[in-house]
Amino acid sequence: QVRVTESGGGLVQFGGSMRLSCVSSGSDNGIREAAWYRLGPENQRELVASITSGGSSNYADSVQGRFTISGDNANNAVYLQMNNLKPEDSALYYCGVRHGSLWRWGQGTQVTVSP
Repeated sequence: QVRVTESGGGLVQFGGSMRLSCVSSGSDNGIREAAWYRLGPENQRELVASITSGGSSNYADSVQGRFTISGDNANNAVYLQMNNLKPEDSALYYCGVRHGSLWRWGQGTQVTVSP
């Protein structure tokens, strides 16, 4: 059974930085694709960033240039480095990974950016 666990959220000031981690366990295969989504206070869901095992990444326009997604294939981990954070970045961030054909999702980690 694949388990996905996020960590690294919390409270940060406007303009600050934060790094989120996502670790997948329980699969014999490496991560083929991973993505970070966020769920805002009005329940709006947004794809923040995604990455493939080959290193190809994509970002939402709203975070382009501020956030960086990266993967650690050896440890089945994915990271989201967030810089120059804004209050509108406040959300529940959750990670999804795909080892085979199915996506598995974590419970999320809350990020709050104070003005």
